[in-house]
Amino acid sequence: MPIRRRGTLARRNAHRRVDLPELRHEPFERLVQRALDELPMPFRALLENVAVVIEDEPTHDQLSYGGGDPDGTLYGLYEGTPGIEYGADWAPFPNKITLFRFALEEDFPDPSDLADEVQATVVHELAHHAGIEEDRLHELGWG
Repeated sequence: MPIRRRGTLARRNAHRRVDLPELRHEPFERLVQRALDELPMPFRALLENVAVVIEDEPTHDQLSYGGGDPDGTLYGLYEGTPGIEYGADWAPFPNKITLFRFALEEDFPDPSDLADEVQATVVHELAHHAGIEEDRLHELGWG
């Protein structure tokens, strides 16, 4: 059986080619990087001891750790020891903020809304690293 080469096959069947849809928004990684770059200085200083990670979706354990319904939606999660706790700099594990791409992209299909929500999620999770609890974040309008 002869080996088919993609270029030859594609040229032969050019009439069957389907145009791919145009990207609707920036790549998710770029949105996260922009959100981090645009943080005001007090928040930017908090990033020194935090890893920011992008995952497609949370694990079952992350959903339950996040305080939500295991079948619910989670945009971001802070895992670590808040910097205001005694001995935070001696914690054996690094602090980590995880952003969940699928949930954010699904709930915010508009590119502008997605960029705003990525920024809000980064600030929300960094606030947890600063020791701000969920109730206080809601009072401040970041919940």
